[in-house]
Amino acid sequence: MGKEYLEQTLADKQKGDRPLFIPYIMAGDGGLDQLPERIQLLEDAGVAAIELGIPFSDPVADGPTIQDAGNRALKNGTNLKKILELLAETKDKRNVPIIFMTYMNPIYAFGIDAFAAACKESGVSGVILPDLSLEEEDIVADALKTNNIAHIRLAALTSPKDRLKEIASRSEGFLYAVAVTGTTGARESNESGVHDYLKTLKEYSNVPVLAGFGVSSAEQARELSTSCDGVIVGSKIVDLLHREKTEDVTQLIQATCKPRSENVAPLA
Repeated sequence: MGKEYLEQTLADKQKGDRPLFIPYIMAGDGGLDQLPERIQLLEDAGVAAIELGIPFSDPVADGPTIQDAGNRALKNGTNLKKILELLAETKDKRNVPIIFMTYMNPIYAFGIDAFAAACKESGVSGVILPDLSLEEEDIVADALKTNNIAHIRLAALTSPKDRLKEIASRSEGFLYAVAVTGTTGARESNESGVHDYLKTLKEYSNVPVLAGFGVSSAEQARELSTSCDGVIVGSKIVDLLHREKTEDVTQLIQATCKPRSENVAPLA
């Protein structure tokens, strides 16, 4: 596992001109014991990787749906140590890259070097750190590199082109293109100017570009994917799992991941 595993899996999933689909789920929402089953559900549906949220009390990038999921997970007693232990116990039973989406506070509390080493031991391939700027990346750079963990960067619609170019040049695994101006949360349509932004990132990036934040339907996801390599869907997946709509989760993923040449009928 590790960075190369993530990058090779993404390359394999792109064959046949298929958009990549990475779902976000909150570890411990519904109980940590459900996590292996949910990972298997998503793997069976054909996802390229899974973004796994670490519950945190002050998630500055998250909208109401994911905040609520994090609060439910915290009330269930979920923490970073328990998540890593469970992933280590089950790593031989999964065949999909796991990416952590977390904030720096839990990492500081765990210990940066210990966190990176535990990620490697648990089969985690990459991390997304939304509250760590480019100027502060040295804090984690050595630990992640030593343990072969991809550092996946986020790009913003509001960033100037020289900033986007620098972010794209540093990103590993894939580049996370935030496709809205705001926090996470399902939206009914894509923002104005998002396609030019995604095409610019594609020009700058040597790794796949995936659009996230605000994606809530297969039609919206496939429309975004005409200008990038795929999508990350969080709030919609979190909401469907919370309501135990597992068939709808599978349908959303499989409808999005059809070859681009195939039309997708709107989901009921």
